[in-house]
Amino acid sequence: DPRPEHVNAIAWLNESYAASFYLVKLEGIRIGDSEPAPLFTMIVGPSEESRDVGTLKKEEAERHIKRREFWASLQKRLEGKTRLHSNLTPSRECWWGQSSGKPGLALNYLIYKDSWALELYIDRGKGSEQENLAILDGLQAHQSEIEAKFGEPLDWQRIESKRACRIRYYSETEGGLENESNWPVLQASMIDHMIAFDAALKPYIAKLS
Repeated sequence: DPRPEHVNAIAWLNESYAASFYLVKLEGIRIGDSEPAPLFTMIVGPSEESRDVGTLKKEEAERHIKRREFWASLQKRLEGKTRLHSNLTPSRECWWGQSSGKPGLALNYLIYKDSWALELYIDRGKGSEQENLAILDGLQAHQSEIEAKFGEPLDWQRIESKRACRIRYYSETEGGLENESNWPVLQASMIDHMIAFDAALKPYIAKLS
């Protein structure tokens, strides 16, 4: 009798490889005084669903690899420009960030298929919804000064459906993750904007209690 781990292993193989894998149970049966005969019962085999899951997993794995390469490349370009993010391990996620110096406030880079963003992500942890909004409101009281120093408008997002909130800059100017030939230009722009973003926010973040 197959155990759950056997079923899971065959399902994983069908999701992960182009070949077809089957788990079959073999029994011997006899009807009356007949000679024993084999009975084969398929427990698990390939399906359209498993193929679809496998395709999605492969695409996600490829995205993870490309994102890690992108962050590693961006990190090399930080040398001589800023210490921000210079000591982080490249991530497989679409975001890559570090603390702004205050607990629960992170400066993040974000990379998408055709665009990119920067953000100050505000999340002080479980039960901190009102505190997060108070921090956002405290910073937004200086919105005109912050945006003037940064040089461009920012998106002040309360994100009512979530605990966290954020201040974000979004750009489609230099493309995104898919345009590898343009990574040097894109990454240089991201770094310059992050340096300006940090400089614009830092004096007001430092004053937060």
